[in-house]
Amino acid sequence: MLSSLDGWLSPAPDPARVEWLRGVTYAHRGLHGQRRVENSPGAFAAALEAGLGIECDVQRSADGRIVVFHDWELDRLTGEAGPIAARTVAELTGIALHGTAETIPTLRDLLDLIAGRVPLLIELKSRRERPAAPLCRAVLRDLEGYRGPHAVMSFDPRVGHWFARKTPATVRGLVVSEANARTFGAAVKRHAALWRARPDFLAYDVRDLPSRFAAAQQARGLPILTWTVSSRASAQTGTDCAHGCIAEGEGLASLRSAP
Repeated sequence: MLSSLDGWLSPAPDPARVEWLRGVTYAHRGLHGQRRVENSPGAFAAALEAGLGIECDVQRSADGRIVVFHDWELDRLTGEAGPIAARTVAELTGIALHGTAETIPTLRDLLDLIAGRVPLLIELKSRRERPAAPLCRAVLRDLEGYRGPHAVMSFDPRVGHWFARKTPATVRGLVVSEANARTFGAAVKRHAALWRARPDFLAYDVRDLPSRFAAAQQARGLPILTWTVSSRASAQTGTDCAHGCIAEGEGLASLRSAP
């Protein structure tokens, strides 16, 4: 019953728009480790040199600019404390990442570095209690004029909904984690998120694969990416069940060494 509504409420994308997503291994937050911090310029440069796609996390500064950083708080990855959202872009880009001379990059910095050479996935970090539109609008502003293969994605279906209405040419994804919730109520919520976001692809938690929901979306034409592939076993699952893996550590090494 729910699946019968998917094609009407969330049409499958034109295959030509999303073909570039397939067959790519994406470095999760860049190629980090070995003294390279996640979501850092060095991690992105290393991924670029290795010919990997890149996945990153972005959020909005106090003055409406987009910076590349995963956590809501500065504490884990820098010598500073407190929320990202409370600092201006000038303040944030002056903060050093732990153990390096590098500072928090902006999305524009990352786009300039990649310059269209590898595919880019941009995960928008949003909070339910905050409006999503200002974040989406700021990301779109940075993406204006960028011609390389790229997509936006988020757990928050409001993000996909915003991009579907305002800039339907932008490839957009819904990030999904079933969190072992495979009840009828959880299935209703997944379909409702799909219908609101109208994604061109799904980025699926590898711990939930194989999944009937993911398989049904794949069957009707949505590429399935999977995260976070961080072990040999999850690399095999990703290879078997998805069109591309967002990977790090042992999982990335396994994918790169596969024949």
